[in-house]
Amino acid sequence: MPATSSLRADCENCFGLCCVVPAFAASADFAITKPAGQACPNLLADSRCGIHDKLRKTGFTGCTVYDCFGAGQKVSQVTFDGEDWRKAPKTARSMFAVFPVMRDLQELLYYLTEAAALPTSAPIRGDLTELIDQTERMTLEKPDVLRKLDVHPHRGGVNGLLLRASELARAEVPGKKKDRRGADLIGAKLKSANLRGALLRGAYLIGADLRGADLRQADVIGADLRDADLRGADLRGALFLIQSQLDAAKGDATTKLPESLSHPAHW
Repeated sequence: MPATSSLRADCENCFGLCCVVPAFAASADFAITKPAGQACPNLLADSRCGIHDKLRKTGFTGCTVYDCFGAGQKVSQVTFDGEDWRKAPKTARSMFAVFPVMRDLQELLYYLTEAAALPTSAPIRGDLTELIDQTERMTLEKPDVLRKLDVHPHRGGVNGLLLRASELARAEVPGKKKDRRGADLIGAKLKSANLRGALLRGAYLIGADLRGADLRQADVIGADLRDADLRGADLRGALFLIQSQLDAAKGDATTKLPESLSHPAHW
């Protein structure tokens, strides 16, 4: 299985791809509009962000919640053998096309690796390991293959197995579990709610009041937690929770998290 560190951003070994490839529009998340494939004006020549320590204060909150799952360094150092697009402009277009494909694959690897590590996944661990190996091989393809790769069919198979892993894990929680998959819970008042083992995949929890809520073993893959209030909430053992979801939310020292994740600095 891939090392956990390889599925997390290592900006020191990336050529600032997340600051170049995506497009963004002036909004509450970004102070300016930037087209795809154009370097952000805050990107320095050494691939560092010139305002990294004050992104939130200067209107670039969107940058603080972006997660490439290690795609940046993999494209930079593995797919393109450490060849910087600025020093070798001929590689730029191909590198920029490969990056979003690689990000999708790395994201799938992250979730598959987490699912395989769950004790309850024993009945399907072989299938998970097979998909991990298959996905990892896809990430090692040459640029011309990667840029043309359609990840959607592969994602379908992965999602089905992740859902099965979720079902097995949540079955350990006694009692009836709430199913709010894809639900509109924007601004919902869920203070102290019992959401243990709930299915919250893709739920819209923007600005929801989740203070003191029990989210242990809840499946939160793809859940939108922007500005959700997680003060005092218990997310230990939450399934498929990622750091960027926490970075987009509000919380404090009383928010209980899985050991693999950390309290964002702005909390």
